Amino acid sequence: MLRFSDRVYMAVSRIPKGRVSTYKTVAYVAGSPKAVRAVGNILHKNPFPVTIPCHRVVHSDGTLCNAFAFGGIGAQKELLEAEGVTVRDNKVNLDIFEAFLEEVK
Repeated sequence: MLRFSDRVYMAVSRIPKGRVSTYKTVAYVAGSPKAVRAVGNILHKNPFPVTIPCHRVVHSDGTLCNAFAFGGIGAQKELLEAEGVTVRDNKVNLDIFEAFLEEVK
């Protein structure tokens, strides 16, 4: 059985370019719906930020992460916009850009 952190990385790796998901959704598809903060901690220590696109994970209301581990909110915004995600007032419209992920087993 995979560790929770491995399931989180697998879930985040499935978020397509130009789309986002939320910490809550990642926790759910990784098998621990209440582990939202743990997802944040795991992604903050992402060993492969190029391969595991943690910049595509946002808060449940679509806001960017103030503590984005790889350069702060400005870096997260730049990375998302480079993929075609529209960011207004440091927020992504989830109705347009949210990806729907399948559960990781």
